[in-house]
Amino acid sequence: MRSILVFAVFISISGYGQWKSFILSPRGDTLNRVDMKGLKQGPWSIHVDDLRGERGYEEEGYYENDLKEGVWKRYSLQGVKIAEEQYRWGMLNGKQQYFTYNGGLERVETWRAIDPHQAYDTVPVYDLKDPSKIDHMAIVKNEGVAIKHGIWSYYDPVEGKVE
Repeated sequence: MRSILVFAVFISISGYGQWKSFILSPRGDTLNRVDMKGLKQGPWSIHVDDLRGERGYEEEGYYENDLKEGVWKRYSLQGVKIAEEQYRWGMLNGKQQYFTYNGGLERVETWRAIDPHQAYDTVPVYDLKDPSKIDHMAIVKNEGVAIKHGIWSYYDPVEGKVE
C-alpha cells in the first residue's frame, strides 16, 4: 500500500515539470519552451529571415508567462549586434540602444513601462503660472503601455557624436 502511494506521488510530481514544446541548442540547453498552459517560458531565440527588402535578424532573451522580461539582444544575420532592449511586463522599460549594421551606436532611447496590473495611476498636474508647483494630483486610467521617458539621443553613425 505504501509503495503504491509513493508511486502515485512520484507520477503526479513528474507531470508538473513537462513542457508542451521546446528545442535544444547545440550545447544541449532547452530553448523556446512552452508550458502546458501554452505560455512562453525561459530563454528564447527567434530567427527572422529577410523579407520584402527588410533585413532579417536573430533575437534572444527571456520570456516569463508569455511576456518579454529583462535584456533582449538583436543581431543581424551576419552576427553584428543591432539592438539591446530592456523589457518589463512585456513592454520596453529603461535604456534601449540601437546600433548600425557596422556596429556604431545609432540612437539611445529611454522608456517607462507601466504596471498592467494597476488599473489606475496617479500623476501630478502642474500649475500653469508656476510650472515648479504641483496644482493637484490626477487619477488616470492605466492602459498598460510603455511611454517615452527621459532623454533620447541620436548619433551620427560616421562621427559618433550626438546629433
